Amino acid sequence: MSSKQSTGNRQASLVAAALALAAERSPAEVTTAALAQAVGLTQGAVFRHFENKEAIWIAVIDFAHRELLARLRVVSEGQPRAMDALRAVFMAHVAFVVEQPGVPRVIFQELQHAQDTPLKARVRQLMTDYRLLLARLLQQARQAGELTPDTDLQAAAVLFIGSVQGLVMQSLLSGQVAAMRQLAPPVFELFRRALAAPAPRQNGKRETRA
Repeated sequence: MSSKQSTGNRQASLVAAALALAAERSPAEVTTAALAQAVGLTQGAVFRHFENKEAIWIAVIDFAHRELLARLRVVSEGQPRAMDALRAVFMAHVAFVVEQPGVPRVIFQELQHAQDTPLKARVRQLMTDYRLLLARLLQQARQAGELTPDTDLQAAAVLFIGSVQGLVMQSLLSGQVAAMRQLAPPVFELFRRALAAPAPRQNGKRETRA
């Protein structure tokens, strides 16, 4: 194994350890000593792979960016309708948080700081790319007549993201992250019904779209 491969593997192990520890405690309380112990390195060896602890958290967000957006793009493709793609994205995001609860903990921890940081910039980029994906799907849904023609797509994206974030926050507060899987479908259904275009009238009656 080359030294480059070894460094990449060590960095991936440290990112995984950081996520696991952040799932159990505040990210601010995760020390480099704890990370070193988790992966079987000396504390000095940690700094041969990352310049400082912030660099580790940046790598965590970069991992989340790649992994989450890749999953969302995959599940949104090939769906019969744009609203089906939005539902798939919603459920995939929830599944990712259930699998990696350390990610939102790191994000929420960083957003508490007033000053701008490289880590916060990474979080903004993640959210920008997420919104672009949502904007495309919402635009497709409106063009297909699945949403009312006057739907504010920017507000719809805010509502979508806020619904996921609300689920995440409540699950972290309750300590029952896995419960998000059961709560997510009815929450998305409320989102869908709030935006769905009414079905054409049949026999003088207007029916709600399925």
